[in-house]
Amino acid sequence: MPRPRWIAAGVLAVLASLSLLAAPGQTDVRAGGTITAAAAPSPSLGEDVAYNVYLPAGYDRGADRHPVLYLLHGRGDTMQAWTRVKTVLDDMIRTKRIPPVIAVMPDAPWNERGNWYVDSRYTEGRPVETALTRDLVAHVDATYRTAPIREARLVGGYSMGGAGALRFALAHQDLFGAAAVLSPAVYTPLPPSDSSARDYGAFGKDSEKFSDEVYRALNYPALLPELDPDLPVRLFVAVGDDEYANPDPADARHDLDFESAVLYNAARRSPAISAQLRIMDGGHDWTVWTPAFEQAMAELGPGLSVTPPTGLPAPLYGTAATDWAGGVAAHADGSLTIGYATTGARLDAVLTRTGTTGWTRQLGTAADERLYGVAPLPDGGVLAAGYTKGDLDGRHAGNTTDDAFVARLDATGKVTWITQFGAPDAADRLYGLTAAPDGGAYVTGYTKGALNGPNSGDKDAIVARLTPGGELSWIRQYGGAGEDKAYGIAADATNLYVTGSATAALPGTTALGGLDGWIAAYAPDGTRRWATAAGGSGDDKLNAVTVTTTGLAVATGIIGGAAGGDALTLAYTAQGRQRWQHTLATPAADEGAAVTPLAGGEVEVVGYTRGRVGVPAGGADVLTVRLDAKGKQRAAAQLGTARDDAVDPFAEPNLYAATTPSGQVAISGLTYGAPTGGDAFGNGDVFLTTVEP
Repeated sequence: MPRPRWIAAGVLAVLASLSLLAAPGQTDVRAGGTITAAAAPSPSLGEDVAYNVYLPAGYDRGADRHPVLYLLHGRGDTMQAWTRVKTVLDDMIRTKRIPPVIAVMPDAPWNERGNWYVDSRYTEGRPVETALTRDLVAHVDATYRTAPIREARLVGGYSMGGAGALRFALAHQDLFGAAAVLSPAVYTPLPPSDSSARDYGAFGKDSEKFSDEVYRALNYPALLPELDPDLPVRLFVAVGDDEYANPDPADARHDLDFESAVLYNAARRSPAISAQLRIMDGGHDWTVWTPAFEQAMAELGPGLSVTPPTGLPAPLYGTAATDWAGGVAAHADGSLTIGYATTGARLDAVLTRTGTTGWTRQLGTAADERLYGVAPLPDGGVLAAGYTKGDLDGRHAGNTTDDAFVARLDATGKVTWITQFGAPDAADRLYGLTAAPDGGAYVTGYTKGALNGPNSGDKDAIVARLTPGGELSWIRQYGGAGEDKAYGIAADATNLYVTGSATAALPGTTALGGLDGWIAAYAPDGTRRWATAAGGSGDDKLNAVTVTTTGLAVATGIIGGAAGGDALTLAYTAQGRQRWQHTLATPAADEGAAVTPLAGGEVEVVGYTRGRVGVPAGGADVLTVRLDAKGKQRAAAQLGTARDDAVDPFAEPNLYAATTPSGQVAISGLTYGAPTGGDAFGNGDVFLTTVEP
């Protein structure tokens, strides 16, 4: 049979919703939020836009600002249709699954209620898109306690309204940060011949009701390549599994369940979109749209915020190619030194000092160098450590494998010494560095060779001590039958603490399952005093360690979880007894990458999160967590750009932190986004910021 020319909720759905609608100018006094009918002047249309507005419970007694949902109805329906989600909103707000929101439900009667929410070029068409995205949004922001930022706006719709919500979110990234697109009446490349999208002039031109050219220009495939990744859109697509099946095999791909999957797979490949797809049990009606709306709000609602995200400051450091963060050191005079690796003809290690006497020093050979640690010295100098594939110290001609290196620079940036070491036929890398009390250095990392006895497995962790003059005083190799790496190192006058990961049991530890985190304590002469595994039965690792002002060794990293892992922080006494444990978990991946001491035994943990801790900026954000001397969380926040920050494409954190003399926390790391008030150089740059604990 021919396809019926309707895509909308049925008349019964509209009638059922009327009981929730207040008369114009009147307020529904039922429990929960209220719904009021109102109108917005539209200069674009030359007439008012009628709408219903849902205000959350207590709105009339409060002063808070609220995010706004713009909910678009389907073809043939009216603004009454969306009032049926009042109970969903009431319940989700009451149970704190979403913040208290305002919901605006505009009426769209133009083009016989088949306007597809676009500015029609048809002779009898109307500028509906402009009226709703500009006139209505401006009116709502002027009339209600909203926040005029994209992070506070979500647009949703079903059927024709789903197509409109998709169009609004992609064509107006400046206005909307999220979209709930339910059973969207979108077709690629063109609607089937019997589609009602062809009938009402929405995609017409002059006297023609439908133009292939106009439809293609307004459809989402034309919008996706033009999206700005620095204005990310969160997209939730849902459709029923019993949508109308076109009997014409040539048009089967235009069934809305198929088209929704096509939309999702196109959208998820855009760097500007994070997309979700849900296939619901049901057809083209509210048996799908009500539960789909609730799922969309559960996914998108917590990310709505009336406060804009905290960005990263300009300038960034790096080149037009890929760059990597390599450490940060805070000096007594208030200046900072950051380390990073820049990509030119090769990868070079670079150190930059901020302040009035700032300088930049590049360390490199014809091969690659990369930094993994920077530490301040009492005389204003700085230590740096990493690896080189060349002859960095002038004493390793012909080297082609990774060698560990440590460099010392004075306060003016002059290189005092460079020490390069490693097995001649195997890879050796340093991932952690701390200054020794006498001005020397402790370093840690891994070797695939034999530096202190035979290699126990694929890789062994190494710990080494260098004198203030740069001589290698001792080196210790620590490993089991698997792959073992060390990432973090910290020292006080009596102990040296090292953290890392292992795929099998290490000497003195018991395997927990999967990849294990571990922490070990050494005496200043390199004697291992104790070691213990940390984590659970999944994949875990400890990335960094510090010593608090009260003498605890505090390590941070990740403990395996269903959502990609949680940020794990542990505290140990000098004798190896665990004092406390803290886990920060969101529904997405979280990981601690650095930890730095604060006054009174507190610490600041710095890492990344793909979830919501404060106000999400987009992708992976920088995570900061302040813990008191007993491991209790005092504060947490996130900051970043619209793209990934603090983590590389291999899901490895690339982030460092240091406490400044004034008690602030300096953070340096990798970002793929643009800073606030500045530009990015290229495909991965290095940021430097200072935050209050």
